[in-house]
Amino acid sequence: MDINRVNSILSNDDKVDVFYNNRLVWIQGVSNNKAKVGFVDNFEEKDVDIQDLYE
Repeated sequence: MDINRVNSILSNDDKVDVFYNNRLVWIQGVSNNKAKVGFVDNFEEKDVDIQDLYE
């Protein structure tokens, strides 16, 4: 994924399934090509490279 797509997802109210390492996440924010994500299957949060996210 790229920064433009992440910003598009964040500014849109539509639900978009985003994955990191085969786990469903939601994007909480972005900074310096990193995204703060929360994992849907537990309460874990992590800063990940935007390029490692996919739909």
